Amino acid sequence: MLLLSQYYYTEMNLIAELQERNLIQDIMPGTEEQLNKEMTAAYIGFDPTADSLHVGSLLPITLLMRLQRAGHKPYALVGGATGMVGDPSGKSQERNLLDLDTIQHNCDGIRRQLERFIDFGSEAENAAVMVNNYDWFKDFSFLEFIRDVGKHISVNYMMAKDSVKTRLETGMSFTEFTYQLIQGYDFYHLFNNHDVRLQVGGADQWGNIVTGTELIRRKGGGDAFAFTCRLITKSDGSKFGKSEGGNVWLDRERTSPYMFYQFWMNLPDADAAKMALVFSFKPVAEIKALIVEHEEAPHLRKLQKALAEEMTTMVHSSEDLAFAQQATEILFGQAPVDVLRSLNERQLLEVMDGVSQVRGEKSTLAEGLDLTTFLAESGVFKSKGEARKMLQNGGVSINKEKVTDADFKLTEAHLLNDRYILLQKGKKNYTLAMFE
Repeated sequence: MLLLSQYYYTEMNLIAELQERNLIQDIMPGTEEQLNKEMTAAYIGFDPTADSLHVGSLLPITLLMRLQRAGHKPYALVGGATGMVGDPSGKSQERNLLDLDTIQHNCDGIRRQLERFIDFGSEAENAAVMVNNYDWFKDFSFLEFIRDVGKHISVNYMMAKDSVKTRLETGMSFTEFTYQLIQGYDFYHLFNNHDVRLQVGGADQWGNIVTGTELIRRKGGGDAFAFTCRLITKSDGSKFGKSEGGNVWLDRERTSPYMFYQFWMNLPDADAAKMALVFSFKPVAEIKALIVEHEEAPHLRKLQKALAEEMTTMVHSSEDLAFAQQATEILFGQAPVDVLRSLNERQLLEVMDGVSQVRGEKSTLAEGLDLTTFLAESGVFKSKGEARKMLQNGGVSINKEKVTDADFKLTEAHLLNDRYILLQKGKKNYTLAMFE
């Protein structure tokens, strides 16, 4: 962990930089002046629906990092209480609610991940703080809440919020309707007890956030501030942070560092330029220069490579980046077979994550297994004839070594980690054969 003194940007105008990165959607008057005036405590909320955050969570994470690096004090709020209610913002239907044990487990996982990105442990004045809103809601009775909080915000005010209006057409429970009051009270509680003066969130949270500033004004007579960032979407309009296999997680057990690296490498050019401005900590001028370089030779994918390297190192480690690059060379480059054989079983399976698999009996390798027959019977090719033709034309490789003999035999000597053989047809079509 770097010392916070190493984080500080000199004379940094955080809002100006975020605007230059096209991140600011809405901002409350006076926010920029407040941040420029003094160290300000600011919070962002995280929804504990899983015990790991995902790529979509990187925006709020990097915002907390930017706040801390600019000398401000970040608060990460994990919604132990609100996770039991459900936020209607941006949702088309009510989600399943979680029990307390599950939420606590998820909160603990999120805490461990956030500690990788922001400094909670130092003695610096702007060391980060993590809070759980269950701590102040668990003993708050319903009658106390509607008496002390509900009376300050009218139903008309709540009904005017987009997050409510869009759900009225499909139906919305009273539980979800109260969400903006609960989130608003979070801000009020943090304002009163921790001097938190700023809340930051996604554009879909603006209604909930300003309910908090309104509650602070009406109930406490104080001034609070807020800004939201644009929702990050891909060039096709779909939600950023998902791949064909679903969420891209920050937990290496859910998404391997290699697959995480590949997520960034596979960004379309139009998305890579936007995501570099959003997520990279390189100066904006440097990113824009890199975008120009990329546009001059897009086939080199300089932008994707730079972003994949920075994000993989930040989320995982430089060692994981080196492995991801090595794995990429194995699958898509000219890495020699000894590099492939140097991988242990866990690393091999990480590299082959998403690659189709077939099975075979290890005993058949003892006297030599006819490759043409195995390729056809395992379904790698439709028939022996197709397999034989591809072999003769040099279109088949075993463990990255080209095979042209139609009578080639697979033996135990070809096994990787005593269990696997990597089959390849063409340049990029892989199958991992597992022999047991």
